[in-house]
Amino acid sequence: MLEKYPEEVKLVYKNFPLKNHKFAWQAAVAALAAGRQGKFWEFHDRLFENYKQLSDQKIQEIARLLNLDIKRFQEDMKDPEIVALVRQDVRDGGDAGVRGIPTIFINGRQLRNRNLEDFQVVIEKQLKKMKK
Repeated sequence: MLEKYPEEVKLVYKNFPLKNHKFAWQAAVAALAAGRQGKFWEFHDRLFENYKQLSDQKIQEIARLLNLDIKRFQEDMKDPEIVALVRQDVRDGGDAGVRGIPTIFINGRQLRNRNLEDFQVVIEKQLKKMKK
């Protein structure tokens, strides 16, 4: 959808670490820490590829694999600003009715069907509304 509507669609990613996943919080913080080195999406993707094996050790392994500055990465993982951002994302998600992941919104409307065809239908409807 981002390729099809490069001027009209913007992706906003919010963290919503699930309470029942032991390492979800650390994973969210780690991805933001990696983002400070320009590797958010690469780190994010590796986390999801390895979600069943997540541990502090696996997070550090991914950081090394992506050639992050490990000292800076570890410092950023402790940065109160990053921790506060994850907390705010969780509050915002709860306020918006998020109960699980992934949850997709288009202009504030939560999508129940999360396939490309449904995305396109909703986006087209929103674009028509905006033109009026």
